[in-house]
Amino acid sequence: MKVVVEADGGSRGNPGPAGYGALVRDAGTGEVLAERQEGLGVATNNVAEYSGLIAGLRAASGVGASEVAVRMDSKLVVEQMSGRWKIKHEALRPLAEQARELAAGFASVTYEWIPRAENSHADRLANEAMDTQAGKPGPDRTSPARWTGAQGTPTKMLLLRHGQTAMSVERRYSGRGDVPLTEHGLQQVAAAAKRLAGLPDLGGDTAIVASPLTRTKQTAQAVADALGSRVETHPGLLETDFGEWEGLTFTEAAERDPALHGRWLRDPSVPAPGGESFDAVLRRVRQTRDELIEARGGQTIIVVSHVTPIKSLLRLGLDAGPSLLFRLHLDLASVSIVEFYPDGNASVRLVNDISHLG
Repeated sequence: MKVVVEADGGSRGNPGPAGYGALVRDAGTGEVLAERQEGLGVATNNVAEYSGLIAGLRAASGVGASEVAVRMDSKLVVEQMSGRWKIKHEALRPLAEQARELAAGFASVTYEWIPRAENSHADRLANEAMDTQAGKPGPDRTSPARWTGAQGTPTKMLLLRHGQTAMSVERRYSGRGDVPLTEHGLQQVAAAAKRLAGLPDLGGDTAIVASPLTRTKQTAQAVADALGSRVETHPGLLETDFGEWEGLTFTEAAERDPALHGRWLRDPSVPAPGGESFDAVLRRVRQTRDELIEARGGQTIIVVSHVTPIKSLLRLGLDAGPSLLFRLHLDLASVSIVEFYPDGNASVRLVNDISHLG
């Protein structure tokens, strides 16, 4: 995966109270995958700039990047890391060496100087870090809307994963294969439907949108029967297309295509053989989310889908990188909640709730 790292650091006094900010963007879409910021106590501008670079490279590693383009408004850091300028100040040598060690973990790293005006996001993060360090009051964090600065009425999405199937029992890759729920799966979704029907803001006019596969339609229909509503389907909510790995276990797929399977796990831009990449899933899920918000902005929508599309919606809500796909567990028939605000903010309110399965 190719990413862009934007980093900045500052010192109010040089040396003085210092801090850094860094972010990682998807090189293709510009989407922010990670942000980092921290106060450094008393330090120089250049120490803060290098600290921002180090934090950005670590964040890039954390989202699974393979190629990194670093963009900074520090001419000194860019030229020194590119090998064109010598490092004269002893305090910078260990920081530069640390950055080089991190850079060695990627297939390629490039460095580009940019004007300060083009580095405003990282600059804002650095100044926020210095403000926090100085004890300046931050935003009111008593509610998600105030803590994010969100404006307007959010679109609330209740995310319900389908119930058990024979494929999930055997832990096999189950993407586009159209398998029904087991008897236990039907019991799970009945419990989930009862749980949702007991929520005060849901009723017969609540939209229920599901993936068009049997297992999700069965799950959605149980909810619709409990609410007196009806089910719509959307192809954008389909599970990842696992291609030639469909029906295989993790171990079987890894043994069949060891190198490709390893790259697929490390790089979300790599598709399964004859199938789909996680980046492709994220793009279609984002488009589906936007279409649902355009049609039903400010309403509550029950979205019935599969593990990867639900994780993708939560990833969009959290503004998180692709590592979330592997670090977040979602049980069968679990409920999660994310709210998307009209100004672009979001709030994840619940993740993987299975209390109804008691």
